[in-house]
Amino acid sequence: MTIAVRPRPALRFRGRSFLALVLAPEVPLRDWLEDLDAVSERSPGFFSGRPIIADVSNLKPSKSELKFLLAAFKMRNIRIIGLEGAAPENVEPDMPPQINGGKPAGEIDINEAAENAVAAASPAAHSPADDKTLMIEGSVRSGQSILHPEGDVTVLGSVASGAEIVAGGSIHVYGALRGRAIAGCTGNSRARIFCRKFEAELIAVDGLYKTADDLGTKFHGQPVQVNLDGDSIILKTLD
Repeated sequence: MTIAVRPRPALRFRGRSFLALVLAPEVPLRDWLEDLDAVSERSPGFFSGRPIIADVSNLKPSKSELKFLLAAFKMRNIRIIGLEGAAPENVEPDMPPQINGGKPAGEIDINEAAENAVAAASPAAHSPADDKTLMIEGSVRSGQSILHPEGDVTVLGSVASGAEIVAGGSIHVYGALRGRAIAGCTGNSRARIFCRKFEAELIAVDGLYKTADDLGTKFHGQPVQVNLDGDSIILKTLD
């Protein structure tokens, strides 16, 4: 009797890209941590569940300083998945691994990964093949996060308090903006934020941000556009 032996299938490896936030602490570290606490306090859940890389190039920390920084992140429930810019001799085995060679998110094809990793607003959300604008035909509910680093995001409804839009380009909200809007996340300083009714918890363009406390009430409830002028965030009412 002859027994056929089937060859074992080859082991396959698949690559997949995911978008991670990068925090780059600066000196004086105490002041930087206070600013970080202010963001967390004014926008609860902003860092919750996110993969985050700590770029310590500006600090050039010693081993003890690096331990202190990682402990400070842990106390704030900020999950660090990797270190960038740390001296190899200062990275101990129980620390997050060194990560090198990262590329700006706009250069990485992460459509599938982003859809799997982020709770999309609704089945009606789609990205046309002929452009890089993500259209949300409805509203973004509290607790939802829309991530689209490849281009603009347009929301035909409103963005609820506790919701979040992160775009590589500009953000257009045809209803009320009550949550967080983060435009130009891949380094696009020309990105803008537009909305019909401004009640945002946090706005950011190319890494510069303002919270509701910083913004005051001058533009509250009005149609607004947001853009950068150098290192300043500028708000203007729409005519």
